[in-house]
Amino acid sequence: MFENLQDRLGSILNGLTGRGALSEADVSAALREVRRALLEADVALDVVRSFTDRVREKAVGAEILKSIKPGQMVVKIVHDELIEMLGGEGVGIDLHAPAPVVVMMVGLQGSGKTTTSAKIAHRLSTREKKKVLMASLDTRRPAAQEQLRQLGAQANIDTLPVISGQSPTDIAARAVQAAKLGGHDVVILDTAGRTHIDEPLMVEMADIKKRSNPHEILLVADSLTGQDAVNLARSFDERVGITGLVLTRMDGDGRGGAALSMRAVTGKPIKLIGVGEKMSELEEFHPRRIADRILGMGDIVSLVERASENIDAEKAAAMAAKMAKGKFDLDDLADQLRQMQKMGGMGGIMGMMPGMAGMKDKMAAAGLDDKLFGRQIAIIQSMTKAERTNPDLLKHSRKKRIAAGSGTDAAAINKLLKMHRQMADMMKMMGGKGKGGMMKQMMGGLAGKMGLGGGMGGMGGGMPDLSNIDPRQLEALQKQAEAAGLGKPGGGMPGLGGLPGGLPGLGGAKLPGLGGGFPGLPGLPKKK
Repeated sequence: MFENLQDRLGSILNGLTGRGALSEADVSAALREVRRALLEADVALDVVRSFTDRVREKAVGAEILKSIKPGQMVVKIVHDELIEMLGGEGVGIDLHAPAPVVVMMVGLQGSGKTTTSAKIAHRLSTREKKKVLMASLDTRRPAAQEQLRQLGAQANIDTLPVISGQSPTDIAARAVQAAKLGGHDVVILDTAGRTHIDEPLMVEMADIKKRSNPHEILLVADSLTGQDAVNLARSFDERVGITGLVLTRMDGDGRGGAALSMRAVTGKPIKLIGVGEKMSELEEFHPRRIADRILGMGDIVSLVERASENIDAEKAAAMAAKMAKGKFDLDDLADQLRQMQKMGGMGGIMGMMPGMAGMKDKMAAAGLDDKLFGRQIAIIQSMTKAERTNPDLLKHSRKKRIAAGSGTDAAAINKLLKMHRQMADMMKMMGGKGKGGMMKQMMGGLAGKMGLGGGMGGMGGGMPDLSNIDPRQLEALQKQAEAAGLGKPGGGMPGLGGLPGGLPGLGGAKLPGLGGGFPGLPGLPKKK
């Protein structure tokens, strides 16, 4: 979503950080470029003006610390103002009200209200263990009520039975009553939308609000809408009074201007963002993490959270045990590749690693995209169990059979085997004797710097199972990462023996930093 803006701001601010001293003219020239980049990203004009004015005011009069270059100070000011523009601290759905808490979903037709309603219900029931009732108030769109019923059945969420002929306000009143009788904690009202804002729509929303007395009114907006999303948010807020925003299709290729503008214009927090089609692909909106990503500083906390959600703890423990013995076969490699796919592929992980954002383009130029993982998994699946356990068996005739079975060629198989050999050698080093092995030493160093004690141990099978870590530690992780030098573009991970950008456990290969490459993904241009 923010890739174009990230590239533009990154190049502008990198030009500043390299200088020893900055004049007012340098700051003004950079801010002109920042202003142009934000406008191109579809951020509202008045938002851009106030943003650049605040940055200029702070940058020109900033007291520069001796240990910090002036350019770095400007980057910090831009970062802080970006966080402020996005809302400061993240705000979740407020359920602090007598049950049943009524959540009313509003928005235009096609913005994803019905799907988002089901995603929120799924999130509340699985994460917060709430009993949720969903009700469709959309009596105009054909099969809208049936769509919500099917989504409810798919996510195992209760839905209000449909009675034909009832008005939206009557359905809302019946839903609240049914939730009280059924002992539900939350009732989600999926209201009707229109193709554009009109008077009958606003009157209907106001009537539903009066009858159901919602605690939360969430405006669902398509993040690809651009400038018009700001007018939409302003209109709904003035007429109905929204309490928060939910942006859908944040995984799309839009410019991200709506996300940057809507919070600033309405003053209402962005509470959730939709990042995919699946029920689980709904995330809380954290302004600091988004700002970090936009400025290429990475997002370690989200990466850790995604790892803890997607990685099987038992498999990780089994992998750690194998690594301790220095064993790593092709089945293990396939598991690593699948885990990386679950976490958003190489592009998704790169975007969250500090200083790695620029590597995505280099990887794409070298033909190293996420489809490569699929091809490599297909090659491994075309092998027999004996071949996966002992790759030395793979002579020419066997490779020919595997190539035919996987739709690849002998060159692709040779690259995969080379990748495996390099990773297996690394596993032997990590499982070596002396002070618990290299892996344990490196992870101990990382854990110490992050203030997690021994919590990062046993990271062996990909990424750690961090589900038991206190959420407050996770929230503090980003600040500690910055203090350890992770918040700077190009900064290496601490405690990893000087491997710039190296993060062991993701397939055993170090992620490319300033001088690193993927041991097993040939073709990536190395820095000279």
